[in-house]
Order: sequence, then C-alpha cells, then structure tokens
Amino acid sequence: MSITKKYTFQTSAEKDSWRADIIRRASSKNTVISKTQTGFKSEAEAVQWAEKELALFLEKQSARNKRQADKRT
Repeated sequence: MSITKKYTFQTSAEKDSWRADIIRRASSKNTVISKTQTGFKSEAEAVQWAEKELALFLEKQSARNKRQADKRT
C-alpha cells in the first residue's frame, strides 16, 4: 500500500491551454477537487500556480482547524 498526502495538485492539458487542480483525498477511494484554475499557457505556469495556491490553501485550512479546535475546548 502506498502512502499519499491528503492534499496534492494535478495538472492536465486541455486543447491549447493547461489546467491545475488542488485535490483532496476524501477517502481511500474518493478524491475531491477543492480548487481549480484553467487557461495557463504552459505546464510550468500551471505547476507554479498550483504550488503557491496549495501552500495558501493548507495555511487557511490549518488556521480554520485551529479555530474549530479552540471552539470545542
């Protein structure tokens, strides 16, 4: 069994542009696209956006989780 991260990103080519998706593992068999952006001219641009947005997404998620934990106590 392979170990995967809960959040990751994926790039894919569309007709004449690239698409980047931030993906969340909801379960071992199910994934959910949390955020997407299209219209990149190259794969490098899509990867750069995805890495930046994934870091921001994880930061926001961490802050939200901390707020929710504080409410529970």
